[in-house]
Amino acid sequence: MTTAPPAPPDTDAVAFVAALRRLKAWSGLSYRQLERRAARAGHTLPYSTAATMLGRDRLPREELVAAFVAACGIRPEQAQAWLDARVTIACGGPAPTAPTTPGRRFRPSRRALAAAVAVAGALLAGASGAGAFTDDVEVDRTPASLHLPRS
Repeated sequence: MTTAPPAPPDTDAVAFVAALRRLKAWSGLSYRQLERRAARAGHTLPYSTAATMLGRDRLPREELVAAFVAACGIRPEQAQAWLDARVTIACGGPAPTAPTTPGRRFRPSRRALAAAVAVAGALLAGASGAGAFTDDVEVDRTPASLHLPRS
């Protein structure tokens, strides 16, 4: 480990996992060695979980990233940069650096639209369940009895 470890990208999950693969190569450790080093550092990182994490292009959980970078020999101040990059990606990526073009409309992401639809649906379901959409006049005119009819 004479060279500097790879830096964490904060662009997307694919680039992040690729950088984790480079970090493992940089460390020169096997998955079993990573498991033992993570345990010595106070983390849990089964070798099979580490292998699965690096075999996918999805963003790994925060605790797995913390365990993995610690096991690879990354110092705590450098490990925080990996965790910060993971949070940035999980929250939608870095803020755009280029200024927006005048006259160009804002287009929300699919995730933002799905969240808005879910919130609107929950609000409508709650209002409907509370009786906000019933016609009170019709309810007042309908005779109701609290007693069951006798047979």
